[in-house]
Order: sequence, then C-alpha cells, then structure tokens
Amino acid sequence: MAEQRRADIVDNLNNVRAAMKNAGTPQQTRLVAVSKYKPADDLLYAYEDGQRHFGENYVQELVEKSTQLPKDIQWHFIGHLQSNKAKAVVGIPNLYVVETVDSVKKANTLNKACDGLRPDPLKVYVQVNTSDEDVKSGVAPKDVVSVCKHIMESCPRLDLSGLMTIGMFGRDPNAENPDFLCLAECKKQVEEALPEKQLELSMGMSEDYVNAMRAGSTNVRVGRTIFGARPPKPTKD
Repeated sequence: MAEQRRADIVDNLNNVRAAMKNAGTPQQTRLVAVSKYKPADDLLYAYEDGQRHFGENYVQELVEKSTQLPKDIQWHFIGHLQSNKAKAVVGIPNLYVVETVDSVKKANTLNKACDGLRPDPLKVYVQVNTSDEDVKSGVAPKDVVSVCKHIMESCPRLDLSGLMTIGMFGRDPNAENPDFLCLAECKKQVEEALPEKQLELSMGMSEDYVNAMRAGSTNVRVGRTIFGARPPKPTKD
C-alpha cells in the first residue's frame, strides 16, 4: 500500500512538473506542494523525488510537520493567520514565507513576532482579494500600494517579496482570468511606487496553475493534483 501511494504521488508530481515545463512561459515558476490534512509520509515521498517547497494552511499542522520532516524543506504558510499564533509560525527555522499578510495590523503582528526569533527578515507576500468576495481575506486592490509601503517603511523584520491571491472558484481555467490580471496590475503599481522592489506573484492552484503561469505567476500552489483529494478536516478530541 505504501509503495503504491509513493508511486502515485511521484507520478502526479512529475506530471505537474511536465505541465509547468510545457507551459511555454519565460519566467521561472516555483512549485509549492500543498499538503493540507495529508500525513507526513506523503510529503516525504514528494521530498525524496526532489520537492522542497511545501505549503500548509493551518498553524498546528505546519508546526507538527516541520518537526517531523527534513530541515531543508522550505515551508510556505498559506492559510489565514491568527495574531495569537504568529510566534508559533515565525519560530519555525525553515519557514520560507508567509503568503497571507492581509492587513497592516497583520504585518505589524508578524514584525513584532520576529523580534528575537529570526536572524534575517521574514519573507512575506501581501494577499490581495482580487475577486472582491466577502468570504475571502485579502487587501483590496486599491490598498495594495499603501500596505506594501507600510511594510517597507515600518516593518524592518519583514522582507516584502510578493503578492498572492486565491482566484474565484469556478472560473474557466483556460480563459483569461481577471483575478490573475488584477494581481499582475497590482504588482506593476507597487513596483512603480517602490522601484527598489521586484515582486513575485503567487497565484494558481490545481485547477489553473498553467493558466496562472501564462499570466505571470512565479509561485503556484498545487495540492489535490499531487496528493489527491483532501480528507475531511480532523476533529479534535
């Protein structure tokens, strides 16, 4: 059973890599394998096939997996971060980036949490609500420049590295995506206001990562296509 599971994950991972290679885009795009609710063994199978960037949505799951798995994994936190859990996240030595800074307040909280815990500034992406959905977190596109300026000017323990969005569910994965176009425009506006910055774009998931790459994404977050359907959220005892 374990060997079949390993083979399935490796096959899926290599299919995603091939699709990314064949996308025909000029930019380098990082693959983040999203392992929400999946056991550490599943991640290890991908790791043993060369995958190093992994994404987690929940703080407790990220903390637990970071202690169980190799220390050269580069972790991406991609979920909603509660302020009282910021120290737990930034205290992970091989945390690569927090992709979900959705307010000035969140930036301030992370900046403060890094004090004494990290020798170097923590990479962060500003999350943008490009689809204007009430159920989603994120900065409004009109506010992206001001939030990025705040991070640059008032959060010395943070390294503003990119913008992130979760596109609206159900969009045609083969058509021009307005969420991706919006995030690319936000990137242009921020770089014009802060010419010293060259931002990454984190957009695209299992359904639309190739389309996102063609719209300029440099960081795609792929879970189900690699690891299979997510199991139900574990219940607490």
